[in-house]
Amino acid sequence: MFMIKLEGLTKVYSIGNRELTVLKDINLEIGKGELVAIMGPSGSGKTTLLNLLGCLDKPTSGKYYFEDREVSGLNSNELAGIRGQKIGFIFQTFNLLSRLTALANVELGMAYAGGIDHQRARDALTSVGLAERMSHRPVQLSGGEQQRVAIARAIVKNPPVFLADEPTGQLDSHSGEEIISILKSLSTERGITVVVVTHDANVARFCQRIIRIKDGEIVAEEKLLKSG
Repeated sequence: MFMIKLEGLTKVYSIGNRELTVLKDINLEIGKGELVAIMGPSGSGKTTLLNLLGCLDKPTSGKYYFEDREVSGLNSNELAGIRGQKIGFIFQTFNLLSRLTALANVELGMAYAGGIDHQRARDALTSVGLAERMSHRPVQLSGGEQQRVAIARAIVKNPPVFLADEPTGQLDSHSGEEIISILKSLSTERGITVVVVTHDANVARFCQRIIRIKDGEIVAEEKLLKSG
């Protein structure tokens, strides 16, 4: 069963009096609980594709199905509803508010999704190994810990889909592997669909499938064999 399905997805931007085609006829299915890496050189269209998957932008043409529902033609408010309830976002820069504690940052994410549950926020931080760091502010946390707060902020909404844009880009190799291990557990243990945009082959090797994109087109797919 697919969670995400793209049919002939194209994205064109108008720049002055010319058009720039960033994505061309993208056809892709991503299954429920699948952990997928999207790789490609800078300017290949990876981030544009992730923005479309996250309902942050709309395609110029083609169809996007999310949980069997076509969402490519929805209006801004409808797309915002899907983002708020169905999709967890993780970014390279963490996007935490410096004046708030780790717990408050997670609770803020819940507020945007409809309501705060203090225990669920605590449980989310505990699930990423931060039970003893809830009262710390971002400046008191390492980069890896800040990214785990960001993951907890997304987990607490119980979304069926996680989208991660270079989630290890600002981390050392050890912290990066910890973050990818958490994302992998979300896929294998919780059945969450996880899509990771990355330049790092070491990150991609944790995934079940690698989608390679170049010049706005999917040029290769690689299914990785996983033991156990």
